[in-house]
Amino acid sequence: MDVIDVDHPLVAHKIALLRDRDTPSPTFRDLVAELVTLLAYEATRTVRVEKNEIETPVARTEGVHLSEPRPLVVPILRAGLGMLEGMMRLMPSAEVGFVGMARNEETLEPVTYAERLPGDLSGRQCYVLDPMLATGGSLGGTVQFLVDRGADDITCICLLAAPEGIERMSELVDSLNVPTTLVVAAIDDHLDEHGYIIPGLGDAGDRLYGLAQ
Repeated sequence: MDVIDVDHPLVAHKIALLRDRDTPSPTFRDLVAELVTLLAYEATRTVRVEKNEIETPVARTEGVHLSEPRPLVVPILRAGLGMLEGMMRLMPSAEVGFVGMARNEETLEPVTYAERLPGDLSGRQCYVLDPMLATGGSLGGTVQFLVDRGADDITCICLLAAPEGIERMSELVDSLNVPTTLVVAAIDDHLDEHGYIIPGLGDAGDRLYGLAQ
């Protein structure tokens, strides 16, 4: 798995604001959208395009357009929804699907509780949105789900990632044999005993939707 840790001063600035516990939910949501657009610029460097001819006001020339089938953007419910606006700003013609993942408390394995995706993803590039890569359970389960549907190229976009989650994702991706890239704004230090990213930014879903304590 290729890992891209985006090194840009604006990315670092926005991450610092997101980490601040005093940043209110409306500002947090705006910052997430802005940050995801910056990350999406890096994440879509290998998006598939086809050549086409266009007419400028003065001449014909050659351009490119997104290939068919169009890229599929897949936010993981619920926090991934907060990243969707920023992604679609950059790639508004992409299609959007949804996946909901939860952990089975007996097996501790991720299970899909909701999905709205095409039945066949053969030949599709997929962009998965999940704010936090902590243990890797939800993100890994989603990647496995997409591969089972036929996806042949996957890019995961996260705000923060823990080394433990990256390691777990790498092990999974190695077994799937599907090109997979992880794009992150920052790689944090570690997970604590409760599975929270340290220093992190708290629960992204709660902070996006106004439920932070």
